[in-house]
Amino acid sequence: MPLSSDISPVTSASEQSPERIAKRVVLHFPGFEPLDAKLHHARYARAAKQSAATWGLEVKVGDLGPNGSAGYFDVACASGMDRTESRIHIFDHAALVSMLTARPLTTRVLSGYCSAARVALTGGLTGYFQHAWRFGLFFIFPFLLVALSILATIATAALPFMAGLGVWHCLWSLPLAAAFFRYAVMPVSSRLHTLHLFADWDLAVDMATLGRPEVNRWLAQCVSEARKALADDADEYVISSHSMGSTVATHVIGQLLEEDPKIFEGKRVVFATLGGAILQCALLRSATRLRERVGRIARVPEIFWLEIQCLTDCVNFYKSRVVTLTGHADAPQAKIAFIRVKAMISADRYKRIKLDFLRIHRQYVLDCERRSNFDFTLMTAGPLPASRFVDFAPTDLHPAP
Repeated sequence: MPLSSDISPVTSASEQSPERIAKRVVLHFPGFEPLDAKLHHARYARAAKQSAATWGLEVKVGDLGPNGSAGYFDVACASGMDRTESRIHIFDHAALVSMLTARPLTTRVLSGYCSAARVALTGGLTGYFQHAWRFGLFFIFPFLLVALSILATIATAALPFMAGLGVWHCLWSLPLAAAFFRYAVMPVSSRLHTLHLFADWDLAVDMATLGRPEVNRWLAQCVSEARKALADDADEYVISSHSMGSTVATHVIGQLLEEDPKIFEGKRVVFATLGGAILQCALLRSATRLRERVGRIARVPEIFWLEIQCLTDCVNFYKSRVVTLTGHADAPQAKIAFIRVKAMISADRYKRIKLDFLRIHRQYVLDCERRSNFDFTLMTAGPLPASRFVDFAPTDLHPAP
């Protein structure tokens, strides 16, 4: 892994401080966002610059290189005498997002409601309210908003009939309804990412059922690329995932283990699910394969499963035990670390974003302006083992002499 010329290279792990990582491989599975590997790389570079300043580190992010349909980049980090090299592979699903969001408006709406019905009829809705009621509201929100918007548009068009006026009054009511939809409904829908959430639920059903050929082909490609990435020599392998990406990562890791049960033998592996939404799909009765793969991963002794959860993030399953809830109460459970977004960023920044639930949900993979118990850059590029973030304290990075 080539280092930036500004940072001295790592010579051997023995020269590092105890329990420091010299070389790391990261497989990152982002959430459901319209960002490809290039844009994720740019985001990481911006976040790393701020996090480096926050923690007093030297961090150099290299250029994005191709790796099949994915991409990777190298990160060099210096912390005192410690030098860490990390190669970060991005397994974005921008192609799937584009496939779902490029469809005509009517198709997207009808498909979204069909997916919502499948979620409700196969136990998802009940499970959401049983285990994370705020996630249940998150599920209902876009479909209720669009339904009310459609009803309001229809009511506007039907005003002449409700007022007992002649049919010719439709000459003004229909244009008024169209204008209401175009200039009131659509801007609000866009600002709240409503139709994007419709597509998210389309993919959630596909990830549960594995019934869409395009999704299955893409997962197979990810498995192949992940196998190559894991072949690199490293002190630590971090499989990080955010939101929907945690379900993708579970399918990929699970299939790797199905094909080669010893693939992680002799490796130090951390599976970090950040605001993980595995239960978004796994609670559907049709997600048999996904639940099986959760159990398979949980039983691998080399894998340290760490869930990062946040109370103010309504899109994660706060305090949930994903391994137990997928039918594996007898398996080792994922460790849970709780974070507070308010403790990670400035007061002014938090005030601006605290009512934007999707922005709060993205904070797991963004920069930190204040030292707290979690930082994505520090976990994926810093000198500490990723497993330390189960009970990390800011003083762990620079302990007192």
